[in-house]
Amino acid sequence: MKQHLVIFDTTLRDGEQSPGASMTREEKIRVARQLEKMRVDVIEAGFAAASPGDFESIQAIAHAIKDSTICSLARANENDINRAGEAIRPAKSGRIHTFIATSPIHMEKKLRMTPDQVVEQAVKSIGWARQYTDDIEFSAEDAGRSEIDFLCRIFEAVIKAGATTINVPDTVGYAIPFQYAETMRQLIERVPNSDNVVWSVHCHNDLGLAVSNSLAAVLAGARQVECTINGLGERAGNAALEEVVMAVRTRPDVFELETRIDTTQIVPASKLISQITGYPVQPNKAVVGANAFAHESGIHQDGVLKHRETYEIMRAQDVGWSQNKLVLGKHSGRNAFKSRLQELGIELDSDEAVNAAFARFKELADRKHEIFDEDLHALVSDEVVTPDQEHYKLLYSHVCSETGEMPHAKVILSVGGVEQKGEAGGGGPVDATFKAIESIVNSGAELMLYSVNAITTGTDAQGEVTTRLTKADRVVNGNGADTDIVIASARSYLNALNKLHSSLDKVKAQGDV
Repeated sequence: MKQHLVIFDTTLRDGEQSPGASMTREEKIRVARQLEKMRVDVIEAGFAAASPGDFESIQAIAHAIKDSTICSLARANENDINRAGEAIRPAKSGRIHTFIATSPIHMEKKLRMTPDQVVEQAVKSIGWARQYTDDIEFSAEDAGRSEIDFLCRIFEAVIKAGATTINVPDTVGYAIPFQYAETMRQLIERVPNSDNVVWSVHCHNDLGLAVSNSLAAVLAGARQVECTINGLGERAGNAALEEVVMAVRTRPDVFELETRIDTTQIVPASKLISQITGYPVQPNKAVVGANAFAHESGIHQDGVLKHRETYEIMRAQDVGWSQNKLVLGKHSGRNAFKSRLQELGIELDSDEAVNAAFARFKELADRKHEIFDEDLHALVSDEVVTPDQEHYKLLYSHVCSETGEMPHAKVILSVGGVEQKGEAGGGGPVDATFKAIESIVNSGAELMLYSVNAITTGTDAQGEVTTRLTKADRVVNGNGADTDIVIASARSYLNALNKLHSSLDKVKAQGDV
């Protein structure tokens, strides 16, 4: 019998800490449902003490998800752990993940605590967590730069106190695979009762080694990997779930382990995260990139045609890639539309939401003859907006751009339900549109990123636009899709402005595992 490797997904917590990648509660629930469909073991749904919004999102996910364990992160203090415990209370299976820094530099410069005080606080945190659940994970923040003797001491203490999973995070992406594996090996050998807990790894990608470090630790005895879809996360990101899972699956001769992941849901999950966060996947990204199964070299093409395994170590369909095909047209009815959404794993919460999405579909079908699955994903992502998030709404846009003349834009917005008009010139039609919007809203936000990606092929493809705005240390991404790239740009810009308008600032945590 192969041993089980636990897949712990932290896209909704660590992934959301990427600049501008914050998600609404409705978006988080959509992601959680996709992760459950993919059969992720543990979903870290957020950091309950960070904000009321995070608490409510974790609680909503705990209500909605039945087939995955729902976890909340918490610092090693009583208030954080109480908030985490209350947030996961509705879950069929709930976990509290508490952490405290253990490296000399963190203890001295950040915590300003002695090693004895850190051990004492860690043990107390396990006691507080046990009031809510028996599934308790403890992380030694910055373990990669911690002294191994101290790690042995604190891990022994928290295991004795009741921790059931011990995480050894490479918080700053400092580890090298062979050294990290040796650390894991020594900890398992030296810590008393190490066989009574699951050993876990959480690796950051600052040196591009997150997946390598994670897999090296697995070979040394770790049985849980903490990862994110598309490798999303703080700074350079985390270990990519799709790479870890497929490495274990593709090399059973090396990893005598198995996960319960439904790998056919990997690409749909990747696309969903990309669309919601506005972080596009690079074409040459392993497993989920557009070129991951493409072959341009004549020699490669010839080999693949003769026998796929000459140049492909995985089958594209095993991770969820499929041939783009026409699924619906302008004459398709509401039931066919709803049925296709269900086949794609897209769940809308009410008949009103379905009707609104169907109306958008009909509008799109009048302008675009071929409707692909990717179009439906973008359409629904564009549609899932609650009234309180739409303080600004585009009602009308007229843009004039001709050779030798400055482009000019006129827009009409609904601002809190009140129509307002604005117009402006600019260096191009998009620039003029943004300036016309700003002539109304005067947001004071700075545009940090403007990115356009074609959702499908063809000149009538929808353009998916991502804008990143920053204001007062708050960074948000906006998304918009349309066959008219200027309209898509306006929607994206307003989507970002709505997030700025409705956002709740999160408290600054002591650290991050």
